Amino acid sequence: MLSQLYQDNIAILLEKIEEAEAIVVGGAAGMSAASGYNWYQTDENFLKYFGNFADMYGIENIFYGFYYRFITREERWAYIATLIKFVYDAEAGQPYLDLLQLLQGKNYSVLTTNQDTQFSKVFPKEKVSTIQGDWRYFQCSNRCHDHVYFNKEQVEEMYANIKGTRIPTELIPTCPECGQDMEPWVRSRVFLEGSFFRNELMKSQVFLMKNKYKKILFLELGVGTMTPMFIKEPFWEMTYSLPGAYYITINPKDAVVPRKIEEKGLVINQDIARVLQDALIEKGKKHYPIG
Repeated sequence: MLSQLYQDNIAILLEKIEEAEAIVVGGAAGMSAASGYNWYQTDENFLKYFGNFADMYGIENIFYGFYYRFITREERWAYIATLIKFVYDAEAGQPYLDLLQLLQGKNYSVLTTNQDTQFSKVFPKEKVSTIQGDWRYFQCSNRCHDHVYFNKEQVEEMYANIKGTRIPTELIPTCPECGQDMEPWVRSRVFLEGSFFRNELMKSQVFLMKNKYKKILFLELGVGTMTPMFIKEPFWEMTYSLPGAYYITINPKDAVVPRKIEEKGLVINQDIARVLQDALIEKGKKHYPIG
């Protein structure tokens, strides 16, 4: 039995989506966790793909493994190839599919710190800004030039040739310009904030410039407290400063509305997958009554 407060929150969510002239979605790790892809836990997906690394090195989750100090380049790249293979193979999570249906026919843009390509698998490319990188691309670790490289063929070859927890040295990807090792194009100390990054950022900025004085909804999904400066804090500031703005945050743990925008915000402290699914069901009842 759904509580009255929860039902009211679902109703407000649908109302704000319906009446919004523009919607900015801010999605982070909680969206993928709600889809069953938790990069911070030892779960079935982790053991399926990374069991050899867990046994050999004591690695406990996907995220930790990327920062593990492997002794050899061959071991590190075997892990990276496994990680990116997992990203390519992972099916689009149901919360992403439900969100797409909820936003059908709306004017929206997606800003995400996720690097796992889940948003890109579901939403049109032009609507998604991946500001923290994307595992499907490599860059030069030395940042000797401004270019990123689509890596699917290289990753498939590396993954197919893993022996134990190593790949052959000759399969380690190297920069075509300077010969240094490549690096995944994801946030790190060598992250390339070049033209590709600026284009991703520009998509979101252009949308905001065009729509900031309209009735705009900032919909935050699964954003934690690790990097609040990319989505959470900007959403708070824009909700405060823009007259037609409203803010909704959905997160079972880290959802909060600051006091200065409490009249323009809503907290839904529930599982994201459940909220989006229930909202989609209620939307269907509203527009397509049964009987």
